[in-house]
Amino acid sequence: MKHNREFEIAWQGLKPGVHTFQYELSDRFIQEKGKEDADFKDLDALVTLRFDKKNNFFLCHFDIDGSVTVACDRCGDEFKMRLWDEFDLVIKLTGAEEAEETEEDADVVFIPRSETVVDISGWIYEFVMLSIPLQRVHADKADGSAGCNPEVLALLNKLAEPEDAPKNDIWKGLEALKDKKENKRKTK
Repeated sequence: MKHNREFEIAWQGLKPGVHTFQYELSDRFIQEKGKEDADFKDLDALVTLRFDKKNNFFLCHFDIDGSVTVACDRCGDEFKMRLWDEFDLVIKLTGAEEAEETEEDADVVFIPRSETVVDISGWIYEFVMLSIPLQRVHADKADGSAGCNPEVLALLNKLAEPEDAPKNDIWKGLEALKDKKENKRKTK
């Protein structure tokens, strides 16, 4: 993996307070993270990081905005899907020996004070991946009809219609018993 200083924040040189960083991401970013077999393409995202430096910790707020081209789960055609999400992360500073003992929480990360920079590329990668929905379906058109390929939808509807299945004769005797029982109730 290629080392990229663009995603490193030298926190010791920053004054306490809020600092804003912006990162423009493309497919190259995903490839540099070693993920050539991604199920999307044409990533065009802007990640805005609001980095709030405190004395013993940092509050990080990531805003992700952009688009990516994915295949529709329903019809298979590719379409451009909008990405938008936001994530919060707390980075706490610890002593060198304390860093090994602390357990990580999903939203809290511990780094030793001896680290002079924070590499946020891994978190940006995770947050971009999390902002891509698991279900990828064309949005409906303005008139309310499905945005998917109409030919594929027609074929799917045709395949979904049940064919005249032969009746299973093993239940025939039970239906006769049921009818007999109902007739007895009516006559009482």
